[in-house]
Amino acid sequence: MFENLNWWEIGALILLALLIFGDRLPQVIQDGLRLIRNLRTMARDATSDLSRELGTDIQLEDLHPKAFIRKHLLSEEDEAALRNPIQGLVDSVKRDVSGINDEFKDVATAVDPRRPASTPAPAAAPAAPAAATPANKPATFDFDAT
Repeated sequence: MFENLNWWEIGALILLALLIFGDRLPQVIQDGLRLIRNLRTMARDATSDLSRELGTDIQLEDLHPKAFIRKHLLSEEDEAALRNPIQGLVDSVKRDVSGINDEFKDVATAVDPRRPASTPAPAAAPAAPAAATPANKPATFDFDAT
């Protein structure tokens, strides 16, 4: 939770808490800790009540709908049967998007030859004719005109 805070920021938060709460800071900390303990107890009691009602062992992580269905309603074979067609579709879309990305890079390189290409152009791409520009100079392209 506090992995992005450095020591200066933590010190500033402590100083701010002292300025806001003053003498009441220990009582506010105790009340906060008591609230967290009560919430944990309520969550533990709710999961135990739910486990007892359903007749299965349910953990707090299992209350997420996807995890609950995966653990209690689907067998491993059913889950694999549902995942395989979707995974094939995801792989197909990734390949298509990668191909489109490569085509956009090729077009960007063809439009502005001074721009370095991050990947080499495919061998099947047609080369620009040498006689299209005088003295084999790259054609200038006015970006403001488009």
